Amino acid sequence: MIPIAKTFLDKREIEAVAKVLSSGWITQGPRVKEFEDAIASYVGARYACSVSSCTTALHLALLCVGVRPGDIVVTVSHSFIATANSIRHCGAEPLFVDIDLETYNMSAGNLEKTLKEDCEAKDGGLFYKNASGKRGQGRIAAIMPVHQMGTPCDLKAILSISRRFGLPVVEDAACAIGSEITIDNGTTWDKIGRPHGDIACFSFHPRKLLTTGEGGMVTTNNDEFDKRLRLLKQHGMSISDRIRHDLKKVVFEEYLVTGYNYRMSDIHAAVGLEQLKKMPGMFEERRGIAKIYQEGLKDIEWLKSPLEPLYCRTNWQSYPVRVLEEAPVKRDLLMQSLLDKGIATRRGIMNAHQEKAYALPGKALKNSETARDSVILLPLFCGMKKREIKKVICEIKDA
Repeated sequence: MIPIAKTFLDKREIEAVAKVLSSGWITQGPRVKEFEDAIASYVGARYACSVSSCTTALHLALLCVGVRPGDIVVTVSHSFIATANSIRHCGAEPLFVDIDLETYNMSAGNLEKTLKEDCEAKDGGLFYKNASGKRGQGRIAAIMPVHQMGTPCDLKAILSISRRFGLPVVEDAACAIGSEITIDNGTTWDKIGRPHGDIACFSFHPRKLLTTGEGGMVTTNNDEFDKRLRLLKQHGMSISDRIRHDLKKVVFEEYLVTGYNYRMSDIHAAVGLEQLKKMPGMFEERRGIAKIYQEGLKDIEWLKSPLEPLYCRTNWQSYPVRVLEEAPVKRDLLMQSLLDKGIATRRGIMNAHQEKAYALPGKALKNSETARDSVILLPLFCGMKKREIKKVICEIKDA
């Protein structure tokens, strides 16, 4: 069976975990601090704050930029449910805008149209005109674009819009570790997570390039955000266990706010440090696999390969292909045919607005719905053999 994904772990991660276990310090400790510093350096951010998942990262990030109960956060429906859930965890509501069907990312045009036509400025803020009890009180508090499947959003356009409307931007970069973007037409290239918005949030789930098993990271250049993140993630404590342990005098912690237990352990961080060393190689290997797919599938007229915009270099966390209406085989039947031949695939990214928890009568997001119902994610992982890639290509052509 050719799997849809596979982690790239070896004895280096095993040895790193063993060292942590034998050290006696297995919760948040020195390896976590080392991992945070390494991620900050890698993406070019001033600060990186580790957390237990990208969901908790998004929750804290939204709190830091001022999202309050009753507010609205503009985002996409076409994303894993954690994107919308993180907004609800703040007591706020998501306002979904449609995606660009070429990139599967937030459409800057649809974002601007929503803010211009569906919102109004009043009382010193921007408010959604159709706010209801379910929609909250209607204040637009933030924009949260998603770098879907590792492909960066058009941040240049989105940030321009956010500045005009005075809204903070939280980047859901769950899938985008290692991906790069240029916002000055190729003069300079930056890693996603620098960040370009106010805060960026990463996932280290096993489906991502860099994994710690479970875990996440928040990056920012804002001193106050970083302090707030660290306070909230560790129960609202004034000083962390690690820092208190290293002091040469007795210090008692205080609990300044109602916080959360969103901490990462040294076990997870040790794995992450070893994974980070492999990132350059993993990034290039995945891009090489994607290139073979692009070349091998380009002549199939009923199959739409993914677009990599000129402004970015994606890490190809996933390789999505869209089965067009004129295809000789339906999407689901193609997936079954591939499975019968030993090839695992997955359907397109889900849509929150089509799930019971977020369903809104009359709400239609045409591109998001098309993507969910017509996209297949093909196998792509480090260590994938050329013969496996060619088998996937051949079986699609023979379907």
